Amino acid sequence: MIKNKKFTKTGLKLLAGLIAGGILTFSAGIVPAYAAERHGTEQTEGIAFYGGRDLQEIPVNQIKSPNANPFGLVYKGALTKNVPGQVNIHPVTYNLNGNRIAANIYTPAGYDKNSSKKYPAIVIAHPNGGVKEQTAGLYAQRLAENGYITITADASFQGASGGTPRNLDNPAFRVEDVHGMVDVIASFSGVDADRVGALGICGGGGYTLKATQTDKRVKAVATLSMFNSGIVRKDGFMNSAKDTTQKRLAESSAERGKEAAGGEIARTQGMESMEIPQEQLDKMPTLYREGYLYYGKTHRHPNSTFQYTVRSNLDLFTFDAAANMDLINQPLLMIAGNQADTLYMTEDAYQKATGTKNKELYLVDGATHMQTYWVPEYVKQIVDKLVPFYGKNL
Repeated sequence: MIKNKKFTKTGLKLLAGLIAGGILTFSAGIVPAYAAERHGTEQTEGIAFYGGRDLQEIPVNQIKSPNANPFGLVYKGALTKNVPGQVNIHPVTYNLNGNRIAANIYTPAGYDKNSSKKYPAIVIAHPNGGVKEQTAGLYAQRLAENGYITITADASFQGASGGTPRNLDNPAFRVEDVHGMVDVIASFSGVDADRVGALGICGGGGYTLKATQTDKRVKAVATLSMFNSGIVRKDGFMNSAKDTTQKRLAESSAERGKEAAGGEIARTQGMESMEIPQEQLDKMPTLYREGYLYYGKTHRHPNSTFQYTVRSNLDLFTFDAAANMDLINQPLLMIAGNQADTLYMTEDAYQKATGTKNKELYLVDGATHMQTYWVPEYVKQIVDKLVPFYGKNL
């Protein structure tokens, strides 16, 4: 495991403060959460748990971009228009158990929806706090450039996807988001449903591991800079907030009670919206220092936020992505930077993956956690590893 020599006690206290720190409150609008019964004529207002379906493509001219890129993409080399015969992006929505999910599907050069040609597909789960227009989109585009149909969706309650309260961070829904992408990509023209792989990045990596422990429609599993969200939320990064675990649970329980009684939604303060002095940044762990710069400065997207509902802790504290890793019997590739202060999470899950003999832990020399999101030389190295992995196993 990499030990960060600059990870001081002061940095730990700052990190613990961010974890247990201030909260923002505001009211959220209500989105209807009912759906027509597919197998009958009744209209029901209960849970409509049918998985992902009703995939619909959105005309490009209807996309409302928050930035100069017409698709809202923020990564280097992002598509700016769809050119016939080249890699294209298809903004889509679909219904996931009554909730509207927003996603982007990337198709390889030469793709023709009217052709009988079949392609392997990759579902890509974005990092915690991220959205489909950031690093998940970057890897979706790069894999499409190598012949794959790819999909990356905003998580339920987050980004451009529906669901209230906004920014609910519930691991059950995040895992279901992965299942939902597998559901709908199989219905996309040209996809070979028997050749579907998965890639999870950061927190999306942990949720991808959990989803693919049981979902055997996914034939090859890869993670990049995997982050075990529940363990970190419960104990803090590298156990930096263990002494406040019960206190934060009590606060989250109280908040749920207030919200159930009609109170406003309490949220953690989003680091991306803060102005943190350089002196304070220098004392923070590399992950959070570089994460602040990526999400708040260099790759900012207005839908990307860490303002999670405080009550999310009630669900996150019992989630462990590395539990039941022996259920993964598919080919497994876990990638991380050898300078990442999160590497211990990948190593732990990899060691517990005893159900597959086809597994590899691949370390990117010199890379930190956040640098695997965007640094061109590292991205190329990672893509060059992913492509033959999927090519061999799909």
